[in-house]
Amino acid sequence: MSNNRVFGVTGWKNSGKTQLVVRLVEEFTQRGFKVSTVKHAHHNFDIDREGADSYRHREAGASEVALVSGRRWALMHELRSEDEPPLDAILDRLAPCDLVIIEGYKRENHPKIEARRRESKNSEPLSESDPAIVAVASDHAISDQRLPVFDLDDISSIADFIATVSELKETDG
Repeated sequence: MSNNRVFGVTGWKNSGKTQLVVRLVEEFTQRGFKVSTVKHAHHNFDIDREGADSYRHREAGASEVALVSGRRWALMHELRSEDEPPLDAILDRLAPCDLVIIEGYKRENHPKIEARRRESKNSEPLSESDPAIVAVASDHAISDQRLPVFDLDDISSIADFIATVSELKETDG
């Protein structure tokens, strides 16, 4: 199990999850913390392009391909017929950091904030059936007084809340 602190952002499609994660990463890195992210995709995706050498390596049957340059590196793991790995297996592969922000993974048990926007595909509150949701960030008024509710644009207050819940200390960064 990873020793990194984790906190999630969950919500329905078009609820503002990605924008919230991006702004939280900016906020925490400006505060001096080292932040990593995990994004769950419900669809097939590719970070490689057809014809590239690394793509050809995967297509030839390599189970993992590391792509390395002087500026960044990426490790691609081709699942082939394997099941999607559990979140803990992905977290175990991450380098040590101060905080991992997880986008998606609605059914996992880490602490999460639920993003809600009027434009989301579904307006049913996830927090009613997920005890791991510890707060809500919304672009409209929420009558639920059971959880802390933040304005979706109040990134500083949301980050302060996450830092408290995650026991993230300024000396960690």
